[in-house]
Amino acid sequence: MLLRFFKKSLLVPFLLAFYFFAEAQIKLDIQWDHPVMVSRSVPTLQVVVNPPLRKGSVIHDPSFAALKSLGADYVRYVPWLPYPRLGVAELDPPDDQKTSWDFSLIDPMTIDFLEATKGHPVILNFSTIPQWMYATGKQVLYPKDPNEVSWNYSQGNTLTDSSCKQVTDYYSRLYSWYTEGGFTDELGKYHASGHHYDIPYWEILNEPDLEHQPTPEQYTREYDAIVSGIKKLSPKTKFVGMALAYETDPHWFAYFLNPAHHQKGIPLDMISYHFYATSTAGQTIDDMQFTYFERADGFLNSVRYIENLRKTLTPDTKTTIDEVGSILHNEEAPIPDLYWNLSGALYAYLYLQLTMLGIDIIGESQLVGYPGQFPSVSMIDWKNGNPNARFNVLKLLKDNFGPGDILVKTELDQDPSGAISAQGFLTSKEKKILLVNKRNKSYTIFLPDGFKAAKMSMVDLYSNKEGSMIAPGTNMLELTPFEVAIISK
Repeated sequence: MLLRFFKKSLLVPFLLAFYFFAEAQIKLDIQWDHPVMVSRSVPTLQVVVNPPLRKGSVIHDPSFAALKSLGADYVRYVPWLPYPRLGVAELDPPDDQKTSWDFSLIDPMTIDFLEATKGHPVILNFSTIPQWMYATGKQVLYPKDPNEVSWNYSQGNTLTDSSCKQVTDYYSRLYSWYTEGGFTDELGKYHASGHHYDIPYWEILNEPDLEHQPTPEQYTREYDAIVSGIKKLSPKTKFVGMALAYETDPHWFAYFLNPAHHQKGIPLDMISYHFYATSTAGQTIDDMQFTYFERADGFLNSVRYIENLRKTLTPDTKTTIDEVGSILHNEEAPIPDLYWNLSGALYAYLYLQLTMLGIDIIGESQLVGYPGQFPSVSMIDWKNGNPNARFNVLKLLKDNFGPGDILVKTELDQDPSGAISAQGFLTSKEKKILLVNKRNKSYTIFLPDGFKAAKMSMVDLYSNKEGSMIAPGTNMLELTPFEVAIISK
């Protein structure tokens, strides 16, 4: 904040010198002629179905407008278990007289999503299987109000149809609704949708290690059956498997990634899993600045293990880590403004580290959360629809980096605590430097020679927009708490 004031003062030269040398000082050294690797990583996000995204909501229009303006590839769309009426197209089992197929509540939001992302490849995941397909011993009810949360909808561990034909037919019909213009139901009646969308990726279920908790063997049988059914309709469609909530059970990865455990001809196009940094009771921002990044580093160790396994078993399989975020321990308490910057810096840090590990898609979670539904993961203000720092960090990364960028050797001097992450990129147009401040403290960064008067775009607590912050006539800049910045030359 002080620098922003100083820049308006006639005492700029004196005060800048005093200010920069009073702060922690870090020197950045980049060897532009020393390439390290070529990026294959795409920064993106997921959109989770929930009532604030329904038509008529005050944030409906600005949320989808933000999504469209972002223009990201591989956005993940997930109608999921808390809202059965917004995500399950056949809520009741068919009988000899009728079926319950109904897309009247599902279509509006799904079409809004597909229109907002038109021209970009997407990943769809209708994650919740109709409850009546599971053996539970009793009927499981669902709310009549589509906006009412139901955490008890997904019960049972075993499908009543062990051949998986029933669940395969369900997903084949659902896929046909959006891509083939309609489908024929169990009684031979045709349901016309008129939809002919291109859905290049379909993810099979979501967080099965939490929802229904099948074994890896059970899940693999379900995956193979559903993929086989959709492949008959659309041979070009690719599939994403597992979508695990936790990356800590090696048996899941070792079993699923082994082609010998799958039916002949079943592709292993891509795997997915998730990460959320969490805080504990009583932690403040000053605590979370360490907790979040320590947990991120632990997650990265798991990613390295999984990547070694994947490269050994199925080296052509890609990886999307399609839920990356943070969750506060007490989400009923007011969320401080600085939290959004901390969480944004966490995503930027993980984007950089996962890029260096060769991860293909890195999806921030999620477009909209709100009180009662994980507000601390939201990228949009649920009161007015304005993007917050988490969204703006994603946009900053998406607008500047992508597959084909060359990462070069980058070193930081005088940063023993690891407070700053930095990386030089050679893009198709410019040299760029990504800087991430992981601490609730300002640092002075000494840029390499040749970066005087360079352009700077950043997301910080004060601006969340583009603007020059490089001291006039110098190669020094102030990196404020949890700031994410990109220097271009």
